[in-house]
Amino acid sequence: MTYLLNTLDPVVFDAIGLAGFGLYVLNYTLLTFRKLQSEQVVYFVLNGMAAVLVLIGLTSSFNLASAMIQIFWVGISLVAVVVRLRNRATNAPSLGL
Repeated sequence: MTYLLNTLDPVVFDAIGLAGFGLYVLNYTLLTFRKLQSEQVVYFVLNGMAAVLVLIGLTSSFNLASAMIQIFWVGISLVAVVVRLRNRATNAPSLGL
């Protein structure tokens, strides 16, 4: 695995990081124009995916502070998704059987 990462051109990692940036911008734009709500699971999934992509992009040009921010976003996004899915399951109407 390390060999594969070392043989890839750093431009590939930059492109992946830029895709993460694009997801962040898309997510925030959708939120701003109310096409997406911050309570929706998809909002946190997109945020988490963006953070993962930026974190991958950081492997070619590492920055500890940026990596810590991305790790935080991945973690908090996972927590938010789990909380919302649990709430959805808890608040689901019962069949009354």
